[in-house]
Amino acid sequence: MIDPHKFIKFLKNNKINFFAGVPDSTLKNFTGLLENKKEIKHYSVYNEGSAVSLAVGYHLATKKIACVYLQNSGLSNAINPLVSIAHKKVYSIPCLLVIGWRGSPHKPLDEPQHNTKGKITKDILKLLNIKTIVLKNDKEFSKLKRLINFSKKNNKTVACLIENKTIKNVKITKKRIIDKLNITRKIVLEELLNLIKRNTKIISTTGFTSREIFQLRKEKKYVRGKDFYMVGGMGHAGMVSLGVAMNKKNQVVCVDGDGSMLMHLGSLRTQGAFGTSNFKHILLNNGCHESVGGQETFVKRTNFTGLSKMLGYKHVFKIANKRDLKRNLKKFLKSKGPSFLEIKIKTGTLSNLIRPKKFLKIKENFYKSK
Repeated sequence: MIDPHKFIKFLKNNKINFFAGVPDSTLKNFTGLLENKKEIKHYSVYNEGSAVSLAVGYHLATKKIACVYLQNSGLSNAINPLVSIAHKKVYSIPCLLVIGWRGSPHKPLDEPQHNTKGKITKDILKLLNIKTIVLKNDKEFSKLKRLINFSKKNNKTVACLIENKTIKNVKITKKRIIDKLNITRKIVLEELLNLIKRNTKIISTTGFTSREIFQLRKEKKYVRGKDFYMVGGMGHAGMVSLGVAMNKKNQVVCVDGDGSMLMHLGSLRTQGAFGTSNFKHILLNNGCHESVGGQETFVKRTNFTGLSKMLGYKHVFKIANKRDLKRNLKKFLKSKGPSFLEIKIKTGTLSNLIRPKKFLKIKENFYKSK
């Protein structure tokens, strides 16, 4: 296995001291330590392409190599700057990609949404002409050193793949992001499932949100509404919801998260500009990427309701206290969209959280009008 303390020390010894990326569950023990090291320049960003671009800017200013970390599902977001800016035949910018390899064919079957991308990850990197190694333990740091030297010498991007459960668990001290809140995700979702109309369509974002709705449906047999779970495609729940709302008369509710929404923030303008009267957008804001390790999203002072209003949403609402939840949620659901609601929630999720599995069955159920 890989000791994340030794991994960071190794990278520093090889003069890599600038880290940028999007949080990932496979790499959470590595990135969690980066957050706590003041001597390291570390920037958790919202989109993998943005992380690569930040690394390009760092190199242009310093001539040094940066480390960009990401999950392989986000490799697609990174392709544009990797090919159009950093590529050897364009500006030839060196960079080290540390990629959490979900769905690796060398591991037991992962979640369905990871398996397809996992099988083609190496092929994608090969097409991009990115030299790649798989790092399995501390003894293989010598292979990584040769890869880094190759990157520096040839001014090329290189990649290090790390399979799931390869990095050792370590104790990480995390600061609390949002205090004095009494609303949990579960409380919001239960209230929502009770208040929606029978033919309401719910599209829920990647991670704990979709899994909690799925579990609540299983445990308590809520009958109102039909769900579509965004088990992959982080950041795209809003646009999928808009596509449904444009072509259905049913009420359509998008249940989003702060990390997810920030990944493709420009979508807010599209949703505000073209959102229909049946389009309702809920932001569950807990200030962190909770589903992949609780890394901070740095949104404490972000005025999401003001932003959504500026970007075209007709009605905006905000809830930060449990006593206001039912009343204001009712107002939101009755409003003429496009409507936006931010709900400040505390961290924490259901115990023994299950995952949606039978995706084709979920899709067929979503098609139904009642």
